Amino acid sequence: MAYSGLDDFLANGTAALAKGPVALILAEDAVEVQSTVDHHHKLGFREIILLAPPDLDLPDMPDAHLVPFDTLAEGAGPEAINAITAATPPGTWMFYCYNAEYLFFPFCETRSVGEMLAFHTEERRDAMLTYVIDLYADDLSRFPDAVSVQHAYLDRSGYYAQARKDADNHDHPKERQLDFFGGLRWRFEEHVPPARRKIDRIGIFRAKRGLTLRPDHTFNDEELNTFACPWHNNLTAAICSFRTAKALRTNPGSRYAIESFHWHNSRPFEWNSQQLLDLGLMEPGQWF
Repeated sequence: MAYSGLDDFLANGTAALAKGPVALILAEDAVEVQSTVDHHHKLGFREIILLAPPDLDLPDMPDAHLVPFDTLAEGAGPEAINAITAATPPGTWMFYCYNAEYLFFPFCETRSVGEMLAFHTEERRDAMLTYVIDLYADDLSRFPDAVSVQHAYLDRSGYYAQARKDADNHDHPKERQLDFFGGLRWRFEEHVPPARRKIDRIGIFRAKRGLTLRPDHTFNDEELNTFACPWHNNLTAAICSFRTAKALRTNPGSRYAIESFHWHNSRPFEWNSQQLLDLGLMEPGQWF
């Protein structure tokens, strides 16, 4: 179903938000929009809301609700996500990503996202930490936008975490919160603003009144920003993403400074959850 804009969707399309899990996909360009929608449809999301600039030429996608929206405007992502979250029944599970990004969670090949989130709910968790793992094509002369689903690579090492500082108490870091780094944003950090170098994102969460997504991909409810509960490790997931590679190839300063993203720690992406588990890029917790 198509709408005239975000206001039209909020006025006439909120029936799509009645029962989750709901996936919000923000298309910044036309690259791999169809594969992004298809991937999340196969994971078992009940509804997919696709927000895209009105002038973007997209194929007909019956599995998504198309909402025209300027996703390239400053602060557009949090603005749209917060508006839709406010219109969603409290307790509904939601997920957001951009085009050419693909969610993976432990054992997602045999279990639906609904089953996984039912388990996570029983763990008394209202959000899930997702690591954004950079994907990139191996040959930039062949794939100048660095995007190739068939020839996708990722870094097998180079990831690390730092304590997240508490703005109100610099002597004590925030409890059960870390800032994570790695991938292309770490290897080519001179081309990435410091505020955009983190790879952690609270990409899965339950809607509730007053909840606000901030520009750094965290929420105004600090418990939702934690990677685990106090008593044991919880599930985490990965969002495998061409977004950083695309940006580095779009920006003139980095486009001509980077000849290749491939290095000695590059490995072909196998498009399965086991590879991500083996590399330590997500955590099964008590999930089995």
